[in-house]
Amino acid sequence: MLMVPHTWKVHLSDFVLLAGRLLLALIFVHEGFALALHFDGTVKAMAQLGIGVPLVVATIALQIAAGLSLGLGFFTRLGAVSLGLFCIATAALFHTNFANHNELLHFEKDLAIAGGMFTLAVVGAGVLSLDRWSEGSWFMHILGRVEHRSPDG
Repeated sequence: MLMVPHTWKVHLSDFVLLAGRLLLALIFVHEGFALALHFDGTVKAMAQLGIGVPLVVATIALQIAAGLSLGLGFFTRLGAVSLGLFCIATAALFHTNFANHNELLHFEKDLAIAGGMFTLAVVGAGVLSLDRWSEGSWFMHILGRVEHRSPDG
């Protein structure tokens, strides 16, 4: 049974927003764990592209942490902006051979995901999130996150 405080109004759009967050998070959490579980192979493959171990570790950490941020709805806006910028960087750095249809498709996919991330950053996590649940917590007050806008305005 879903437990939300009785003062919250939950609408169908809140469930759609949750589903969207989870779908966006899935690709990053999955990829981050896949890279981490095959770390030696990941490092070798990235070395061929001129990417060193510190950036590989940072990429894995970003994908897992920001992906979980989206999925859980905790610091969602920060996670979404981070992953949106990551997608733009990935598109611009690795998928620019537009003569190759597959590379063009990956470029467009990365831009589309970035668009979804930036939209999520503006809208926020919604009612069904740890962001909303922790709004009144001492932790959020310390961080200065006292005011939040709901997706309904």
